[in-house]
Amino acid sequence: MPNYKFSGHETFPCRYAWLPKAFGAIKREPKIFSEEELAIVELGVGKNMVRAIRFWVQVTGVAEQKMDGGYKITPFGNLLLGRRGLDRFLEDRRTLWLLHWKLLSHVQDPLFAWDYLINRWAQPEISRSEVIRTFEQETRRLDRKLSRVTLEQHFDVFLHTYTPTRSRKGEIQEDNLDCPLVELELIERIGDRPLADGGGRHEPVYAFRREPKPDITPELFIYCLYDYWQKRRANEATLTFRDVSILHGSIGQVFKLPEMDVRERLERLAADSNGLFVYKESAALQSVICPDRQNISERGLLRAIYLQEDTDDFADDDEEVDAQEFQNIENVRTLQFPLLARHERVAHD
Repeated sequence: MPNYKFSGHETFPCRYAWLPKAFGAIKREPKIFSEEELAIVELGVGKNMVRAIRFWVQVTGVAEQKMDGGYKITPFGNLLLGRRGLDRFLEDRRTLWLLHWKLLSHVQDPLFAWDYLINRWAQPEISRSEVIRTFEQETRRLDRKLSRVTLEQHFDVFLHTYTPTRSRKGEIQEDNLDCPLVELELIERIGDRPLADGGGRHEPVYAFRREPKPDITPELFIYCLYDYWQKRRANEATLTFRDVSILHGSIGQVFKLPEMDVRERLERLAADSNGLFVYKESAALQSVICPDRQNISERGLLRAIYLQEDTDDFADDDEEVDAQEFQNIENVRTLQFPLLARHERVAHD
């Protein structure tokens, strides 16, 4: 059973400046988040916010804790936020979808609200009262003794990760510090409804935006397909259509894509990946195959997401490039993504 996380965010959704700020702080002092007083001075925020930044930099995959208690930037963090990173200031919408994907990619220790609401919430609408009631039932089933306040705070952080902060009058605040993932408009407010207590009060009603999303580009789709395969189906030679469209942690579920949109993307998969991934469909079986999956470079797939707009400044000077990994890039990606392989050579040199 997964070891669900219900806390650590200190009730703060992630803010725009936090990931770049944490990246720079860890680069300068790897033990900064192990020494809270130092972090308070360095980051210029209070203790609770230091803990929140530490939480978000880990669950987004930008950094991870080392055995000695310090922290280190991951290869993904370096590629994204390094001195010549792919998107240092989170200005690209594809980066926001990628960070959303990262939040849902924790198999062993998922964020409970994210995991449950994205993958298992079957209702067409989302309301706070109904969600908290369901969370209470689920945590009892899991034998997790958590207060209602903890569950409410956890849900509120989830909700405000994707919806703008509003004033008490219901107006969107112009000067708030919303989470960057609000821009994805994954969750929309669709109305209000009376609370069941009969007191005349109302609560907002939300829904997932379930429609094709062109800003999830073919390259981003391919990266997420590979990442899902590695993390959730590592021992499988093929993926089924259900694996990609509707199962727990699938691309279709995480991005709330209609099944028809997923099918159309899979039908273009061989062309979009230059044959690296192939979708085969018959009357009895629909499956994705990737004969060279063990040789694929995750680094290469990540760079491919951004290649159409910039091919010159992707490598971070501090990145450590493993020699065997680089050879794998050369062997596989030269054939499948010629432009990407050419850039890898330039960046490595």
